[in-house]
Amino acid sequence: MAEASQLIQHIESFVNLSSSPTHQAASLDVIASLLKKNVLTIETLVREMGMYLTTTDDVIRARGILLLGELLTHLASKPLDDATIHSMLAFFTDRLADWKALRGALVGCLALLRRKSSGGVITTNDAKAVAQSYIQNLQVQSLAQHDRKLCFELLECLLQRYPDAVVSLGEDLLYAICEAIDGEKDPHCLMLTFHIVEVAAELFSDDLLANFAGDLFEILGCYFPIHFTHSKAEDFDVKRDDLSRALMAAFSSTSLFEPFAIPLLLEKLSSSLQSAKVDSLKYLSHCTVKYGADRIEKHAKAMWSSIKDAICSSHEPTLSFASESLDGVGFRDNVILTESLNLLDTVFKQNSDLFLSWIIGDEDINLIFKSISSYKTYKEISLQSKQKLHAVGSILSVSAKASPAACNSVMESFFPCLMHALGLSVGNSTQDCFPNDGNVLRGKLNHGALYLCIELMTACRELMASSEEFKSVAAPANERWYCLLQSYSASLAKALRSTLETSANEDSYETNVYFGVKGLLILGTCRGGSLIISNSIFENILLTFTSIIISEFENTLLWKLALKALVHIGSFINRFHESEKALSYMDVVIKKIVSLASSHDFSMPFPLKLEAISEIGATGRNYLLKIVQGLEEAVCANLYEVLVHGNPKSAEVVVQLLECYSNKVLPRIHEIGGFEEVLLRFAVNIWNLIEKSVTFSSQVHEKGLLDATMKAMKLAVGSCSVESQNIVFQKAFTVLSLGTYFPLEDAASNIPIQLNEFQLTQETSISSSREAWICSLFASVIIAARPQTHIPNVRLVIRLFMTTLLKGNVPAAQALGSMVNKLGLKSNGTEVHGNCTLEEAMDIIFDSKLWSFNDSVTLRSNGGLENGSSIGLTDICRGATNIRSLQVHAIAGLAWIGKGLLMRGHEKVKDITMTFIECLLSNSKLGSFSLEQDYSENSSESVVKYAADAFEILMGDSEDCLSRKLNATIRPLYKQRFYSTIMPILQSLIIKSNSSFSRSILCRACAHIISDTPLIVVLNDAKTVIPILMDGLSILSNDVSDKDIVYSLLLVLSGILTDKNGQEAVIECAHIIIDHIIKLISYPHMMLVRETAIQCLVAISRLPHARIYPMRREVLQAVSRALDDPKRAVRQEAVRCRQAWASTASRSLYF
Repeated sequence: MAEASQLIQHIESFVNLSSSPTHQAASLDVIASLLKKNVLTIETLVREMGMYLTTTDDVIRARGILLLGELLTHLASKPLDDATIHSMLAFFTDRLADWKALRGALVGCLALLRRKSSGGVITTNDAKAVAQSYIQNLQVQSLAQHDRKLCFELLECLLQRYPDAVVSLGEDLLYAICEAIDGEKDPHCLMLTFHIVEVAAELFSDDLLANFAGDLFEILGCYFPIHFTHSKAEDFDVKRDDLSRALMAAFSSTSLFEPFAIPLLLEKLSSSLQSAKVDSLKYLSHCTVKYGADRIEKHAKAMWSSIKDAICSSHEPTLSFASESLDGVGFRDNVILTESLNLLDTVFKQNSDLFLSWIIGDEDINLIFKSISSYKTYKEISLQSKQKLHAVGSILSVSAKASPAACNSVMESFFPCLMHALGLSVGNSTQDCFPNDGNVLRGKLNHGALYLCIELMTACRELMASSEEFKSVAAPANERWYCLLQSYSASLAKALRSTLETSANEDSYETNVYFGVKGLLILGTCRGGSLIISNSIFENILLTFTSIIISEFENTLLWKLALKALVHIGSFINRFHESEKALSYMDVVIKKIVSLASSHDFSMPFPLKLEAISEIGATGRNYLLKIVQGLEEAVCANLYEVLVHGNPKSAEVVVQLLECYSNKVLPRIHEIGGFEEVLLRFAVNIWNLIEKSVTFSSQVHEKGLLDATMKAMKLAVGSCSVESQNIVFQKAFTVLSLGTYFPLEDAASNIPIQLNEFQLTQETSISSSREAWICSLFASVIIAARPQTHIPNVRLVIRLFMTTLLKGNVPAAQALGSMVNKLGLKSNGTEVHGNCTLEEAMDIIFDSKLWSFNDSVTLRSNGGLENGSSIGLTDICRGATNIRSLQVHAIAGLAWIGKGLLMRGHEKVKDITMTFIECLLSNSKLGSFSLEQDYSENSSESVVKYAADAFEILMGDSEDCLSRKLNATIRPLYKQRFYSTIMPILQSLIIKSNSSFSRSILCRACAHIISDTPLIVVLNDAKTVIPILMDGLSILSNDVSDKDIVYSLLLVLSGILTDKNGQEAVIECAHIIIDHIIKLISYPHMMLVRETAIQCLVAISRLPHARIYPMRREVLQAVSRALDDPKRAVRQEAVRCRQAWASTASRSLYF
């Protein structure tokens, strides 16, 4: 390969323009590889390329130089000696004058300039020579886009990496920069030009730069504001925001731009384009900081006027007092307002005295204060006045929270006026804040003054929260604004509470409620302990909100706002460690809210009680602990009432309590951590309660009660450590072993355990309610166990669960699956009672014949066989008994066992899978059984259907069992391996099947596997999967109970159609896919199926025109019917689909 002739071939391949780009790239890679491996030296290469580098043929010379430059790019980290680097750079520097071979010269220069220091770099003199050649030879704007981009990259590299080399070029280089960037329009090039200006401004001195500042900014100013005229901005990888940020950095790169930039930006604030206004505000904020207060001072008056106008004009006239937020009045998102306030904050902090004097003396602001007394209610204020009012509120808020000194001036100038307008006087902050005097008229406070008052109070609170000066509790006590707020706190709290007493029928109800809650919230969340408001006022605020939660639940807005206020206060106390307020919050709020869970007063809807409990409990660790304890007590008390006394109301309550505990409280516990003892106590107390309740009432069958208890038990135990789980297991096993159906000691290993006889009928699923609860809860503990946790008497437990699962107890089956998933492969060598390895457990499950089956419908444990045959779990699955329900339960149990083995990657799952496949193929045998022998199903085909659905258990994700949250052992890529193993078998069986029923069952099994397999795996097998998908959609769409499977298959098909590789697989069968999807557009059982089917048609419309054109009429006709679908989402997709398909057919629609 290193021979000269072969090297010349690769050089020729790259130089020859008739070669394909692929061949050229391959030749480049080969030569670069030779150089990297030292098979070829740079000197040899240059010698062999001599003719290509010096020929008079412009094309060949340009390609030759480009090849050499690209090769150097590939050798960026390869060490080269100084002489080689110097000679190569001298060559490329020389070639910058050869405009016909310029691209290669630029690439070569860049490759050498960008070399890493470890591989040898160019000298300062060499870099200066490149810059001089650049200045003398390059007319950048006369070049093509790619060449201009290379020129700018070269210039940027010189400025950034070799500043000492280029700074001496002074005016020549600055002039070259101006000439190069002037008139540039390409987005990629502009990103570079803006950065070049930024770097140059930092590099050159102000004295030198001053002569070019005007010219440079004249060039830059033409681009402001950035505006894309291209119809598809997503075609560019450079976005408008990227360009805008780069230009802003260039604007602010030197204070010499100030005389030009600030007037331009202020002028653009009057633009009718929102983007121009927003950019002007952003640039002004950024430039103000960079230019400095001294330079900005002369523009300050004009900036104040512009900022005030922008704030006043940006407020939306439509305002709302929504319950979703207590952070603002509810303005629509307004970026102009946001940026205006940011700018005001920036300039105010720079020249606070100047701006403060203008704000306090502003005629418009003072006019608002003079006229504010005429607005009694918010609705009386005109839209224009509302805009001005909120503008003034925003301005005062920004000013007051800028600094303590500014806050003093603003509060002294405006706060007493607001108090006068509200009719409030200075009061004693230590008195009861809610006396029944007549000083405040209920609901008659001036809303304009109240709004501004709340804005100022909010600013004071934020100042306290953000200022370093106020970390000490006593620090703000001497501030004048602090004293003002303190002096009015009692009367202000009284006034705010009065607004909450407004009748819901009044016009100003929403406004009163919002202002009242917001104002009290601000008073309650001011830092400084009891300095601003006394502890009695704070407790009365808490009491007000808590009373609303307990008694005003019919007033939805007031109730929600009060709850949010309590949450805010609790979070504030927890964040700032307000110890005094924390005690009050615990006594006034937490204790009362916790008592709601145990209260027998059912006038307040219980879901609202739980919402209040869970939301307030999430505000702090100590509060959550109290909430959890209260919930636990309420759960145990109500559960006891259900189990022993059969109280139906308690059954309904305990289900909701357990759901709140599982869905809201436990996630918060996991987030905070450190609640190990609480979780352990909850689990043990439940078992203590079960142990104490000797007999169960009939109310234990209340819908969802056992499921909710099991879920809470699983989640609580699953979060415990191994040590805590061992304690739970000891308690649970003690309760379990006291049952009449479970012996205390294990029999000899070779003799199956004696279990009581039980009857399998449709009416009886387990021997007693108490036994069902104990068995299911014990199964829940096992499901949640960690692999290291010790399970007592594993062999006995396995046999119990194997028998119990045949009675339809799903938790028993899930527990077996969890056990085989987590048991160790080998014994640890210590003899522990009941210890069992995975191999021993597998022997019990698959090899033991635990039952005897007689001619009657009685199944006995195989503790001493007399009559009948001996059978095991696998035998029952294969139809060893003629009881359909027994076979169905055995299949479900074996599926969960298989899932546990599959997730840990055990080979035994193959045998289980083959058992299911045998069931799938045995439908002809099942037909011989009479319906009289079937105790739970109406059709012999149901068993086969359950066998197909077993694959859903195997492959599906479950929150109830075998999940990461429940400590399952999960081997990576287990689904992918199962798919690649089983799908070929099922596909071959489908091909060989000559029965429509067998084919439908096999397709059903495949549907479950395909739906739960990662899409990337299915895409690799798309050509063989698509026929099965089509059969599955056709067969399963006839039964309403299969709607979820149909939807899952459609999602897989949608993923295939929207993937590039998948589209290649569907091209050949596009017409078949379209036929099947059209039928699903009118699918009556699920809206999501119809919506997804139409989305699939939209994806198909992007396939090659020749493949889909013949089907256009059928598609458009079907979609036209979907335009009348009762669901809006379907109609929207139908419109989109019609447009997509109409564009493939013609400009007009024809049906």
